Amino acid sequence: MNDRANILLVEDEPNLHHSLKLNLSLEGYDVTSAFDGAQALQSLQDAYFDLVVLDLMLPNVDGITVLETLRLNKIDTPVLILSARANSASRIEGLRAGANDYLTKPFALEELLLRVQNLLAGRKNAGPATTDGYAFGGHVLQFSAQQAKLANGHTIELSKKEAMLLQLLVQHAGEVVTREKILQTVWGYQVFPTTRTIDNFILNFRKYFEEDSRNPRHFHAVRSMGYKFTP
Repeated sequence: MNDRANILLVEDEPNLHHSLKLNLSLEGYDVTSAFDGAQALQSLQDAYFDLVVLDLMLPNVDGITVLETLRLNKIDTPVLILSARANSASRIEGLRAGANDYLTKPFALEELLLRVQNLLAGRKNAGPATTDGYAFGGHVLQFSAQQAKLANGHTIELSKKEAMLLQLLVQHAGEVVTREKILQTVWGYQVFPTTRTIDNFILNFRKYFEEDSRNPRHFHAVRSMGYKFTP
């Protein structure tokens, strides 16, 4: 039986990538390579990983989108971000998107290996995940259960895509989320339905959660930009 941890390494700079892969392999880990965000998402669909080491500035699909897609699909694999962005806003963005740790470049190899070890140990000892939820306007959303308890006491079942889109909008409450980001994150980089599909989802949300669906308080379409959730 192979007890070696499986790590997905997502880094587009070749020299750094190969150096990290070599050192992680020498520590006894099985390392799978991805050099852009699209490769990373495909690898995460195809195989199980104990840890993802993720750069943020990637070709095709950026690291934040990879991370958000992971979490919206209820994949709780620990993620260690590696980034040249050292400012607090980037750290907060990464952690808010679901990262477990954030390490800025340049970094000491020993520190990276220690953080990897700690994240893997934490995953091994972790208990069962708790159900995630969010409340607004008297409604309670349960993303993992794909349910919403409405202010009137009724409970409705949500489709997987509805729950994912709601969670993405809630995570970016007060911000405009572009159509491109929604399509890429919720539907996947290989499947792009028409933007009318998103419009229909927003119309459904207004029917579920708005007192007056024609004058919405919470779910807004921003012309030529995207969509916004206001708590």
